[in-house]
Amino acid sequence: MRILVTGASGFLGTGLSAALEAGGHEVVRLDSKNCDLTRPDSLDRYNDRRYHQIYHLAAWTQAGDFCLHHAGQQWIVNQQINTNLLAWWRRCQPQAKLIAMGTSCAYAPDGELAEENYLEGQPIESLFAYAMSKRMLYVGLLALRRQFGLSYLCLVPSTLYGPGYHTDGRQMHFIFDLIRKILAGKLLGAPVVLWGDGYQRRELVFRDDFVQIALRLAASVENDLVNVGAGEEFTIREFAQRICQQVDYPFDRIVFDAGRYVGARSKCLVTRKLRQYLPDLRLTPLAEGLDRTIRWFWSHRELLVRPDPQVASSSSSQSPGGPESLQGPLTLEPASPAGALDPGWPAPAVARSWGDS
Repeated sequence: MRILVTGASGFLGTGLSAALEAGGHEVVRLDSKNCDLTRPDSLDRYNDRRYHQIYHLAAWTQAGDFCLHHAGQQWIVNQQINTNLLAWWRRCQPQAKLIAMGTSCAYAPDGELAEENYLEGQPIESLFAYAMSKRMLYVGLLALRRQFGLSYLCLVPSTLYGPGYHTDGRQMHFIFDLIRKILAGKLLGAPVVLWGDGYQRRELVFRDDFVQIALRLAASVENDLVNVGAGEEFTIREFAQRICQQVDYPFDRIVFDAGRYVGARSKCLVTRKLRQYLPDLRLTPLAEGLDRTIRWFWSHRELLVRPDPQVASSSSSQSPGGPESLQGPLTLEPASPAGALDPGWPAPAVARSWGDS
């Protein structure tokens, strides 16, 4: 098949594009360097062929508290991206099936995170503009299906993790930030300060699992919205304990700053529909996924492991056993079974970095 992917240079986009190409498909990869999706005519140059599928992953966002400080800009930029993509799809590629990404933060925090509630209630205030732009993307899919008969699939992922995350200095999603901070504590003696009280809960899905799920659903499901999650969540403290165990760092040295931004207290997707579509689904166990992610982090430690700039240490104390060279080996404990845990416009280089949602 001929397939176009927006946001192809992001964490999800690189994995998805590679899997599509490995499957023998002709893939056109779009990112901010070759296609500015905020321009209405940006996609016209790709009309030299007819696509069977379009994966729309591009979004203007970052992890951490980015949404809190860029609400107006996020609304404008993401509405431009999504509207231009949908208009081009309807006008020039109506034969293609569009597979778009939603977001778990679009759900109201006080209700069940099930697909029938995606447009119900109000998302949390700190993520409101971004969440509503994703809701509007879904509304656009529904409207174009209703009026023009176009075919779509909207996938709502929980937090993705695994090897291959970005190394360019942007804020990281929570699990990567946990690994970075704990390794910095082990290697550099840096203080490990985690945002919140540590009892906020999160759900993870291994990126490669999500890619395979997306490919299977894209081939078999029409005109639906589907949550893609593990169906279980753990506290930040539990994730931190798991990482500490694997890298041999004392958990009791971690400081939890309850005054910092934490986003939603809980985000665990209901996956009944996913399990109905894919009754044979098997996901990478958490212990294995974290082990592979930590080992990837270690292999890129010179780019990723550095002290938290927001927690400058005035102490010269080192981690237990003394500082370790960034060139040395990392000894990881054997992974324990999953579940065994103890209870203004930014600069153009940032503003134009369309990535995964």
